[in-house]
Amino acid sequence: MSAQRTIRPGPPSSGPRRKSPEQLVAESGTDLEGHGLKRTMGLFQLVCFGVGAVVGTGIFVGLSDSVSEAGPAVVISFVLAAITCIFTAFSFAELGGAIPVSGSSYSFAYATFGERTAFLVGGCLLLEYGVSVSAVAVGWSQYVNELLHSLFGVQLPEALSAGPADGGVVNLPAVLVIAMAAALLVRGVRESAGATAAMVVLKISILVAFCAIAFTAYRHDNLSPFAGSGLSGITSGASLAFFSYIGFDAITTAGEEVRNPRRNIPVAIMICLGLVTLLYCAVAVAAIGALGPEKVADTPAALSAVVNQVTDSTVGGGIVAFGAVVAIASVVLAVMYGQTRILMSMARDGLVPRIFERVSPKTHTPVANTWIVAAVFAVPAAFSSLDAVVNLTTIGTLGAMAVVNLAVIQLRRRNPGLKRSFRVPLYPVSPVLGVAFCLYLMYGTGWEAWAEFAAFLLAGSLLYSFYGRSRSRLVSSAEQDPAGQAPPAA
Repeated sequence: MSAQRTIRPGPPSSGPRRKSPEQLVAESGTDLEGHGLKRTMGLFQLVCFGVGAVVGTGIFVGLSDSVSEAGPAVVISFVLAAITCIFTAFSFAELGGAIPVSGSSYSFAYATFGERTAFLVGGCLLLEYGVSVSAVAVGWSQYVNELLHSLFGVQLPEALSAGPADGGVVNLPAVLVIAMAAALLVRGVRESAGATAAMVVLKISILVAFCAIAFTAYRHDNLSPFAGSGLSGITSGASLAFFSYIGFDAITTAGEEVRNPRRNIPVAIMICLGLVTLLYCAVAVAAIGALGPEKVADTPAALSAVVNQVTDSTVGGGIVAFGAVVAIASVVLAVMYGQTRILMSMARDGLVPRIFERVSPKTHTPVANTWIVAAVFAVPAAFSSLDAVVNLTTIGTLGAMAVVNLAVIQLRRRNPGLKRSFRVPLYPVSPVLGVAFCLYLMYGTGWEAWAEFAAFLLAGSLLYSFYGRSRSRLVSSAEQDPAGQAPPAA
């Protein structure tokens, strides 16, 4: 089926510009070979890709921030964040199986709420992935120094391992890991997926080994008082812990490069989220039980510190630091992959420059797209700690996830007969609860984040009005096919 034969949106009075699910699938070639991309990933590689996008800085570095807010009750914070993700994961699974394209939340919004909403959701995704990669790269630099200290007793000079906001000049390790990820991504999806799978197996093994070591020094007294900061501390901790789960939605960006996407995408999302939640809760209990909440909260490289104290040696901490270096590198790789595929989808629709949709006939990867993304990510990673925009990233991601939950309801109403390989259980209660949990965690980010988010949405709406709206392929395709109905105005 060609895109020209796909059912077009309704008449101008019917509402915002939309693309039907059938049109999105037809344009991407999902049920064939993809939009110049190759289907090389199976279920195992896809699960590893998801875990690779999630498990990294959030648990190796960010655990201390969550513990400082919630104390030992950080376990509840992780569970609360996971529940939010689980309800949203159900929605991602249904939409990913029904519309298995590279656009993820952006494409789902396009098919349900229209082009303007899709553009804003795409902006939230770009913010989510962009800040995630840059922040993760900064965390990678910390563990590189920890590894060098454990193995050789030396560290990189502060001027070259931290940005100006943290007392340095430029964070070269952060730039290096982004460049390495880009170089691997442009070689091909098969190579990237293989490297990600190997790194995921290694980091899961190290986290399991960490738990085994830490539990030998476990003291129940370290978990008392359990919730000294009360419900407000748990909520704040959950908002911070949510940053540790960012990335599982990147699984849906592989819709055009995974075999049997209608089955594998929903299954991979469920496996990934369940495995990550178990790991996070186990690591949090083990770390706090062994070191105590006060020490964990004051130690960015808390996992290495726990192993060093328990084993009375720096060797174990060095192994954990090595695991963190590998884990965080895999996050950079997986999240950068997701970012480039979102940009491909937006470029395909004409909402960002066309250079982002060009695929190399040799490597079957978006080479220019990847290097541009790497260059943009490297700048904040080199010169900023990004602490100021973490809450903005969290609230933006939660907002996009709320839209995904609403999109399930909207698509059920608009396209009840659409082929769905997975259906949200307990519909419509489940997506409604997903929206409620997203809003609850958004509330926990504070009014400053809400103000930043409002400004971000305003800027995105203006950018769409003055750039994206007139360049949309829906407009150009209607002009080239006068027999078809013109899309309605946004």
